[in-house]
Amino acid sequence: MHATSRDALAAVREQLAPESAAEVGTELFSVVTLLDSERGLRRTLADGSTDPDARSGLVGRLFQGKISDATLAVLTVVVRQQWSSARDVVDSLELLGREVLLRSAERDGQLDTVEDELFRLGRIVAASPSLERVLADRSAVAGQRTSLVHSLLDGKVAAVTSALVTQVVERLREEPADAFDALSTLAARQREQSVAHVRSAVALSDAQLERLTRTLTTTYGRTVTVHVEVDPALTGGLVVQVGDEVIDGSVAGRLDALRRRLAG
Repeated sequence: MHATSRDALAAVREQLAPESAAEVGTELFSVVTLLDSERGLRRTLADGSTDPDARSGLVGRLFQGKISDATLAVLTVVVRQQWSSARDVVDSLELLGREVLLRSAERDGQLDTVEDELFRLGRIVAASPSLERVLADRSAVAGQRTSLVHSLLDGKVAAVTSALVTQVVERLREEPADAFDALSTLAARQREQSVAHVRSAVALSDAQLERLTRTLTTTYGRTVTVHVEVDPALTGGLVVQVGDEVIDGSVAGRLDALRRRLAG
């Protein structure tokens, strides 16, 4: 996203009501779906050479009575900004929808649950190539993938988790496991925390997990949420990834490093 669009997104966030209901998030997703299918409309709404009043007026005529007043207000602010491209408008609406849903989960005291469910779903999908292939099958009708998601999640996860996962699958642009991990990270950022993805050769005890969390929080100078995945292939030790930084303390990692040194 270019600087112009980043500035526009920041301006929208400043005007977005922090108490926006989850309904706003799901309705923004519906607008995203429409704009994905209507190239001419999204280009018109992102055309910075036209009068902002004309763009916001068009939004009012198209969406009044079809979405809530709160969602219409957000959409109006969005189209009045200057954007680098029509695609940035749509992607920003998607991101805003996700952020609104996560804030609603935070207000309901469910943000920890949503973050954990998203992370665990990412691990389940990553460990099941057949499931990931089905979810990533772009030749299938989006509704078929959505039906699969509902059959897997309905009644088993928080409503916000289900809404986020459904939207990701409907508008899939990366591998499903990566998309769910990105959502989990976004949930952590909602609490101004970092996420450490940890692979361990064995399951960690509560005391070990607490010690690791405390160590990482001290190391990075901010609260770190730790998600652990058991990976017997490591033989022993841990691999910790925080953002782009990877700390490989596994036996397998040390053996690989030794082999590289011996190979010259």
